[in-house]
Amino acid sequence: MKSLKASTNITKTIIYIVCIFLSVLSIFPFWTMFVNATRSTYQIQQDSVALFPSTYLLSNWKILNGKTFNAAVGFMNSMLVSSGATLCAVYFSSLTAYALVAYVWKLRQPFFTFILAVMMIPAQITGVGFYQMMYRIGWVNSLWPLILPSIAAPAMVFFMRQYLMATLSLDIVNSARIDGAGEFFTFNRIILPIMKPAMATQAIFTFVTNWNNLFIPTIILTRREKYTMPIMVSLLRGDIYKTEYGSVYLGLALTVLPLFIVYFLLSKYIIAGVALGALKE
Repeated sequence: MKSLKASTNITKTIIYIVCIFLSVLSIFPFWTMFVNATRSTYQIQQDSVALFPSTYLLSNWKILNGKTFNAAVGFMNSMLVSSGATLCAVYFSSLTAYALVAYVWKLRQPFFTFILAVMMIPAQITGVGFYQMMYRIGWVNSLWPLILPSIAAPAMVFFMRQYLMATLSLDIVNSARIDGAGEFFTFNRIILPIMKPAMATQAIFTFVTNWNNLFIPTIILTRREKYTMPIMVSLLRGDIYKTEYGSVYLGLALTVLPLFIVYFLLSKYIIAGVALGALKE
């Protein structure tokens, strides 16, 4: 009995050590980035890896503002695009998934197959046609082309449909209809609360994807006052003699920081979704 207990304790200890090691390994690149944002270019060139911050954060900030980087403008543009695209994608994808699950209509399965087929088309193929359409309707150098297309998110529709098929009982929907509730009332007040874990998970992925998106914004946006954070970071270049790596790392850190905040705010819903799946019979 004692040997079995000792073996169990050893196994738990090994698991904890492995988990701690993997956690440190995952955090280390981000820590290095934040530390290098406080170091000078000379320090980074001499020793690219450091564990403790330096005292050049203010100097790097002054250098960063002297370039084409405008943190306030880039942050606001990226926040508008990412937040708007996330809200549109999550709500309308959930609505589409609900229609695919709760309604029985003749072309339901072909429509779902079409959605899956759209997922296979790379954005680079449609980029030229998308730009031509935005140019004709006068939406070049506007943030709307980066927000409104998120209404059609095939991958998210697929995920939401699979989640609803596993968690939604149609008896709830039928009961609401018998009680006289409208379809949008049923969706907004009954279905959306059920989908909170799935919505939070997809919201994180969508926000991160749109925040880091560089391809479409580079095509659509040519004015500096419309630039998003990824575009500004991509333009962080030194002159022909020297590149200020400290300011580059600072720009990258400013770009990544909001993603950490969004994840920490919504991570509890991801855990709740895992627990819900584990407890479902």
